[in-house]
Amino acid sequence: MPGCASLGTTSQSPAQTVRLAAQIHRGTPMIHVYGKTTNRTFRTYWMLEELGLAYESSPLDTQAGETRTEEFLRINPNGHVPTLVDGDTVVWESMAINLYLARKYGGELATTTPEDDATALQWSFWAITEVEGRLLEYGMNTQFLPEAERDPKLADEAREQLQSALGVLDAQLANQSYLAGEHFGVVDLNVAAVLSWTRLTGFDTSAFASLDRWLGTCLERPAAQKVSAQAS
Repeated sequence: MPGCASLGTTSQSPAQTVRLAAQIHRGTPMIHVYGKTTNRTFRTYWMLEELGLAYESSPLDTQAGETRTEEFLRINPNGHVPTLVDGDTVVWESMAINLYLARKYGGELATTTPEDDATALQWSFWAITEVEGRLLEYGMNTQFLPEAERDPKLADEAREQLQSALGVLDAQLANQSYLAGEHFGVVDLNVAAVLSWTRLTGFDTSAFASLDRWLGTCLERPAAQKVSAQAS
């Protein structure tokens, strides 16, 4: 499988630098990520860069069938990316991967109480169930499908459902800087990574002032910018 290594050098804090040095010094097995920055694996790379962890990557091409090989199916029998291997631990699903990384490696993005855990789980699940599929439906029927195959009715339905869902998030952010409270946390990364698709699909979020401010702040973080640059 193709692979490359990153040492997580994005504007690291002193704590990140110490954590990376310790990881390398004690010979910790290198984290390995399967998937490209242009799909849901973007979320995993963003998290790893935020944490300042060393990792290797295999940017498998799903269109070329590289996730359906016997070798990869032994790692993830679903044949999907992202997939993360951390020593003897294998984790599937982008949200689960990021929550695992936050719990194991700590840092400023980690949750610290059961209440924090509940917030991270609640909004991460919300992003997947209420937003992701509808943004994909909207994008497919406004931009990505050949014009003759687009269904304006499906696009309109997705837009209406998204307006309702995003209103919930906008209200939550009206009186706080981040979903995690007053600091950026794993929950913000997970949800912002899904909402980054609004930029890709051209979905207008300007009517949601609090959401729009929060999303811009999240996506302007150096780690997000680094991974985005690699995807372009």
